[in-house]
Amino acid sequence: MADHVEGPAEVGAEMDYSEHEKTYAMFIAGAKYGTLHIVTLLIAMAFFFFTAAGFFSSLILFVILSAIGVVLLR
Repeated sequence: MADHVEGPAEVGAEMDYSEHEKTYAMFIAGAKYGTLHIVTLLIAMAFFFFTAAGFFSSLILFVILSAIGVVLLR
């Protein structure tokens, strides 16, 4: 069984705040760029399915929108 510690929670192990902030920043960046690429993929798929442009045109659209989005999100 786990030891029961009396007293405030701050008495426990020291937190590595710099590592916590790095992990949080990586999570936010992953969520931001992941969302960008999912939305871009959906736009390219709609372009492919609902127009007569074709696969390669929608692939080029996906690459262009992804590049523009990455530049804007920096």
